[in-house]
Amino acid sequence: MKRFILVILGMFLLYCSQAAAQENRFEGNWLGNLNVSSMSLRIVLKISKVGKDFYKAVLNSPDQTDKDIPVDKVVISGDSIKLFVNMIGGSYKGKLTDTLLDGIWSQGGKDFPLSLTRTDKIVGISRPQNPKKPYPYKEIEVTVQNKGANVTLAGTFTYPEKGDNFPAVVLITGSGPQDRDEALMGHRPFLVLSDYLTRHGIAVLRCDDRGTAKSTGNFGAATTKDFATDALACVEYLKTRKEVDKKHIGLIGHSEGGIIAPMVANQTKDVSFIVMMAGTGLNGKQVLELQSKLIAKAEGESDEVINQMMQLDTKLYKIAMQEKDSSRAVEEIHKVLDEFYSSLNDSVKNSPENSKERLFAQTNRILSPWFRYFLSYDPKENLSKLKIPVLALDGENDLQVSPKENLVAIENALKKAGNKNYKVIEIPKLNHLFQTAETGSPTEYSKIEETIAPIALSTISDWILMVTKK
Repeated sequence: MKRFILVILGMFLLYCSQAAAQENRFEGNWLGNLNVSSMSLRIVLKISKVGKDFYKAVLNSPDQTDKDIPVDKVVISGDSIKLFVNMIGGSYKGKLTDTLLDGIWSQGGKDFPLSLTRTDKIVGISRPQNPKKPYPYKEIEVTVQNKGANVTLAGTFTYPEKGDNFPAVVLITGSGPQDRDEALMGHRPFLVLSDYLTRHGIAVLRCDDRGTAKSTGNFGAATTKDFATDALACVEYLKTRKEVDKKHIGLIGHSEGGIIAPMVANQTKDVSFIVMMAGTGLNGKQVLELQSKLIAKAEGESDEVINQMMQLDTKLYKIAMQEKDSSRAVEEIHKVLDEFYSSLNDSVKNSPENSKERLFAQTNRILSPWFRYFLSYDPKENLSKLKIPVLALDGENDLQVSPKENLVAIENALKKAGNKNYKVIEIPKLNHLFQTAETGSPTEYSKIEETIAPIALSTISDWILMVTKK
C-alpha cells in the first residue's frame, strides 16, 4: 500500500558546528531527488561558511515551496556530514565521495535514500501567475472581528483604484489551516484569484484562517460550522466598507469553503450570490471514500489493496460517527488498526510508508472535532434552501471531490430549492486546484506551473459581473 509523507517546508536559520578549514569542500549547492512512495521531490541543500569555523545550511524542496528551511545544526567530521532540522523532525546523514553526497534522509521514524550532487544552478520554483507589485488597484491590510467566537481574522482587502460601489466577494479557504492566499505546494491560488477579480472590477476580502498566520483563535478545536461564523463576520465587515455595493456581496468557497458558502448564505440576507469551487454535494463520508479510492487508483494501487483500504476506512468512520465516548472510541479504533496491521504481509509492513506507528497516528485525526463533524455533514441540507444565484464549478480530473457525483448532487439540491438562477459546470482537464492536469493526482500539484487555469478565472469573473450587473 502506498502512503506518502509530506515533507513539511517552512523557513528557519541554521547555526552550524565547528569544522576544520579543509572541510570547505562541503560548501556549495547540492541537488537530489527524494522518492517517497509514488512521489519524487527535488531537494536542494545549500551549505555556506559563516565566520572562521562555522557553517550554515538551508534546505529547500522547489517542487513544494519557494522558501528555504533553515537547518538547526550541522556536524562535519572527515568525509561525513550530519544535518538536523528540528522544526520538521528531519535529519540527514551523508558521506562525501568526489562530487556526490550519498546518504539517508530521516523523518517521522522512516529512512529514505537521498543522494545529492553538486550543482552551480539553484533550482527555482516557477509560478508565472503570481502577481507582482505595484498592483493597478488598492490593497490594504485589515482585521475582522468575530466577536461571538472571540476571534480576530487578519486579512487583505483589494478594490479597483477608480470608481466606487463595487460588487465584492469573500474568499473562503479549503480544509486545513490556510493563510489568506490558500498557499500550498508553492502555489497561492487565492492571491491569483483575488488579483484577477480585482483587475476586473470586483472587490475582494481574503483572510487567514482562525489560529493561522496572523489570525487569532484555535484552529484545531473548530469545525466547518465554526469556520462559517468567521465567513459571516467577513460579510459583516464588507458591509462597513464604503467601496462596496451592499446589494452585491458574494462568497467564493474552494473545497471545504464550497461547503461553508451555502451555510453562510442561509444565515443572512446580505449574501446575494455564491461560487462553489470544487464544493461538495455528497456527505463527508461519501466524499472521503470516493477520494481515497480515486487517488489510490491514480497512484497505481491494485484492486485488492484498494478494497482493503476501503474496508478499513468504513470501520474507522463508523466508530468516529457513532461512538461519542472518546476513550472508548480510541480503544475501538486501535483494535481495528491492530487487526488490519496483523493482516498485512511482511513486505508491506517493512515499507517506510506503512509502519505501525504511522498507522496508529491516524487516531487523533479521525477523532478530531472537525473530522467527526465533516463525516456526518450533508451539504444538501443547505443547498436545497438556496434561492440566490449559484455557480458550481469542478474540474474533470478532480480526484478529491469527484465532479461526476458531486455536481449532480449539487444540481439536484438546487432544483429541489426551486432555484432559477444557477450554473453547474465541469471544466475539462482541470484538477482539484483548477490546474490543467494529466491525471488529477495530488502528486502533480507542485509540479504544475499553472496555479489556476485561465478558463476557471474568466468563468468566475464573467459570471459574477453578469449576476451583479446594475
